[in-house]
Amino acid sequence: MRFFYTIALVLPLSTLLAQENPKDAPKDPVKKPEAAAPQKNVSVEGSVTINGVPIPYTATTGKLMINRDDGTPRASIFHVSYVRKDQKDPTRPVTFAFNGGPGSSAVWLHLGALGPKIIKLTGDGTQPIAPPAKLGDNQFSILDSTDLVFIDPVSTGYSRAEKDAKPQEFHGVDEDMESIGDFIRSWVTENKRWSSPKFLLGESYGGVRAAGLAHHLQSRYAMSLNGVVMLSTLMDFQTLSPAPGNDLAYQVFLPTFASVAHFHGVIKGDRKKIVEDARGYAFGPYSAALLKGNQISAEEKSAVAAKLAEFTGLSAALIAEMNLRIDPTRFRGELLNAKKKVIGRFDARVAWDDTDSSEIYPNYDPSYSLAYGAFGTTMLDYLTRELKWQEDQPYEILTSKVHPWRWNESNGYVNLSEKLSTAMRDNPHLKVLVQCGYTDLATPADGMLYSTRQMLSLPEPLRKNIEFTWYEGGHMFYLNPPDLEKMHIDLLKFIKQAK
Repeated sequence: MRFFYTIALVLPLSTLLAQENPKDAPKDPVKKPEAAAPQKNVSVEGSVTINGVPIPYTATTGKLMINRDDGTPRASIFHVSYVRKDQKDPTRPVTFAFNGGPGSSAVWLHLGALGPKIIKLTGDGTQPIAPPAKLGDNQFSILDSTDLVFIDPVSTGYSRAEKDAKPQEFHGVDEDMESIGDFIRSWVTENKRWSSPKFLLGESYGGVRAAGLAHHLQSRYAMSLNGVVMLSTLMDFQTLSPAPGNDLAYQVFLPTFASVAHFHGVIKGDRKKIVEDARGYAFGPYSAALLKGNQISAEEKSAVAAKLAEFTGLSAALIAEMNLRIDPTRFRGELLNAKKKVIGRFDARVAWDDTDSSEIYPNYDPSYSLAYGAFGTTMLDYLTRELKWQEDQPYEILTSKVHPWRWNESNGYVNLSEKLSTAMRDNPHLKVLVQCGYTDLATPADGMLYSTRQMLSLPEPLRKNIEFTWYEGGHMFYLNPPDLEKMHIDLLKFIKQAK
């Protein structure tokens, strides 16, 4: 049924007269609407104690305009920067940090790992946080060794396309890379930091962005980086996309399946050896079996299913039923199904009650549920109360407004490994740190291990410039306090060696 509404308009007398006698109507000058003045940056002073040393800093919140070649504005990029006050050296390192999605703001790295303030977590980061979540000082911030700039890509956080630009102009692999690259160039110029050692730190899709930016900043702006940190990420989407004709992803997930099964006590033994054995099997006998497709013999299929059962804790019968191809989402629902628990995708250590154990696939991710509300609440409180930033529009923590995302691949998978390889070839001093969580079922670590092995154009002497570090948790392993402490140590060591 349709409803129609009549809206009564009360018009001023001058307007009524103008309608009846348009020639006699007074001609008021037409006033053009004034453009809203850009919101000014807001700076506040703060201090955080790291390793027993007070670190005074200036936190600046604001928007930086990126323009077209003719000077007209394209987008305003929201960001929060932290600059150490007692070290005004223009050669002090600066790190640009961002999360992924696509469609994520930088809130996770900002308040979960790197910034001077951090969310107060419960236990080991696998339990729900009672609302409202609270912030506290982050003794493991890396502000003692590098200034920090947290960037929200266009359409995330408070970053928006400007009036004459369409948001879709920024929603793609290359378009996103170009806009963030322009932001970094502009921030470095405005803050007179061209002589600073420069680092990128990207999580998840942010790591994809960082790999591309390493090449883009160098080739477009002659900005050579000192280091790139790729946290819980990938470079080749083929490693993350199991599908008919693409069995590589099943191999990539197997070592992480083994690690997760070990964490939950479904399989026993030395974890390191189990994971290494699973990796060797995944890229050896398992690979050969998958290549045979429907030509595999019944005997070999049964033997492979039995071996996969040893690594994953799933039954051999179920694995055979899946044609030896274990879907990662189904694994999350099956592993603890007998206990009526579902495990997390972002962090498979998290195991909460299943809402419908009869379903083959879990209908929620408890590790996402654990973090989303807590980070959203604390970010908005922190921005308004401590950083003194006030804005009426919603802060987009993780938005779907960036979709459909342009992957710029007509008949293939996005793969940024060649761009990173080229950047390292042209800048032999560039160092790369890859940080991996043992229980990350969103971007399993073997995706990056595989991709770096396939960087065939990278000169052999430069391969040592890529380093891997490992953590007990999952995608956001820093939610586990021991991992956060280790991350701090690893990053400081990396920055010291790379600058």
